[in-house]
Amino acid sequence: MRDESRRQKRIASLLQEALSRILIDELREDTGDLVTVTRVDVPADLKSARIYVSIYGPDDPADVLVRLGQRAGPIRRILASSVKLKYNPQLFFALDPSADLNDRIEQLLGPSKKNERSAP
Repeated sequence: MRDESRRQKRIASLLQEALSRILIDELREDTGDLVTVTRVDVPADLKSARIYVSIYGPDDPADVLVRLGQRAGPIRRILASSVKLKYNPQLFFALDPSADLNDRIEQLLGPSKKNERSAP
């Protein structure tokens, strides 16, 4: 598999910044959820983008993810007006697994940290 090109990285960064602003405006009004764009992956053809998000708030993250998927069209139109690209990428939203992974690591390391603190 080929490494990401500079152009892919630049486009991903540009999309991440623009989508962060868009999601704050779009979702905060409807729900009390805080949606953070943690990473954007763009393939070599630049025609699609997988957006990884972390969701904090009272609602179920899977429910918020479904709502994001349903609003992908309007979000894509807003994105097209704010970011000038040759292709307006199709958006695919996914939950960022790193937060769950960090929690799991803390659970596993928790007992060993307690043992280190109690040792003289």
